[in-house]
Amino acid sequence: MAAIVYIIIFIIILFIIITIIKKYNDLIKLRNRVKNSFAQIDVQLKRRNDLIPNLVETVKGYASHEKDVFEEVTKARSNVINASGVQETIQADNQLTGALKSLFAVAENYPELKANTNFQDLQKQLDETENKITYARQFYNDVVMMYNNERETFPNNLIANLFNFEEADFFETDVESREVPKVQF
Repeated sequence: MAAIVYIIIFIIILFIIITIIKKYNDLIKLRNRVKNSFAQIDVQLKRRNDLIPNLVETVKGYASHEKDVFEEVTKARSNVINASGVQETIQADNQLTGALKSLFAVAENYPELKANTNFQDLQKQLDETENKITYARQFYNDVVMMYNNERETFPNNLIANLFNFEEADFFETDVESREVPKVQF
């Protein structure tokens, strides 16, 4: 009879150990997916950062007196390149997005610039890259949600806390981007 009790206890302990190992491995896989999906955002941000100097130089040729806009774009681009971590990258990216909006607003004032094929090509490439960045952000946030859900549900939360699995940050836009634009005629 005692042997049966020991066998049952052994099976229960083995089941618990196997469950802990599986849950730990699941959390590791999801955490790595979060890292990978953020790396995909980085790839697209790098592509955009590579396009920006060409775009700025093209616009400069037509609107050389818009010095503040060019400096703002250059500074914002530098901040994205030098950003480390999710939050710093998010802030720098939001700043760059705003600066690019200003640059395109300047371009609207120069019809000959808008007709320039080099400018049109750069604008098209930048637009395609922005779409890829948007998709990569969405994918990243989906993976972060899956990871955080897995991390916070029982019994995973016990294992996550035991092995110090930290909550992942979402890629969020800044407050100004959420405001409804004012349209006047």
